[in-house]
Amino acid sequence: MAQQETDQPVTDEFIVDTEDCEERELAHRERGTSRPITVVGNPVLHKECKDVTAFDDELAQLIDDMFASQRTAEGVGLAANQIGVDLKVFVYDCMDDEGVRHVGAVCNPVLEELPADRRVLDESNEGCLSVPTAYAELARPDYAIVSGQDAQGNPIRVQGTGYFARCLQHETDHLYGYLYIDRLSKRDRKDALKQMAEGTPRYPVVPND
Repeated sequence: MAQQETDQPVTDEFIVDTEDCEERELAHRERGTSRPITVVGNPVLHKECKDVTAFDDELAQLIDDMFASQRTAEGVGLAANQIGVDLKVFVYDCMDDEGVRHVGAVCNPVLEELPADRRVLDESNEGCLSVPTAYAELARPDYAIVSGQDAQGNPIRVQGTGYFARCLQHETDHLYGYLYIDRLSKRDRKDALKQMAEGTPRYPVVPND
């Protein structure tokens, strides 16, 4: 995904998202209410979301609800449109390939362009809470940098490797209207949708009318 133009403030520093993970995630979850997950076909998943412009109590409550919803669905990342909210924000609780846990939230994320020498592709399996029970191999860079803002509107940058890099790319994609199956070949996309049709979600979902 190419670098996007943005008027948001920027920073060169990477946030520390590996400290007090258990306490921070639990605090969000205890304040939040779990919501059902939207699935492929729901219009909110297939368009670019609106920028976050109000960094207020309503946003803080949304982030809490997203952490609660993510835990219910046993996910490692969740975008706001996956619970039906048209805003550019995602949360994550994800291990990297070294087994280090990362917990945080990003508003108005922009996936930064990588230099050619950092674009090493990883062709691991990928799944999505909005395409329940389906998995497919998808090549993505094994390193990612996302810039954006925290829940207070402060500029942040998040970096990830391996599985966590995949998570950052996957969740940013969501907020611009892309699901991972949109990046698959027609045959693989059809297979993923077949897997979904034959499976039963293990968490509450919003049925498409």
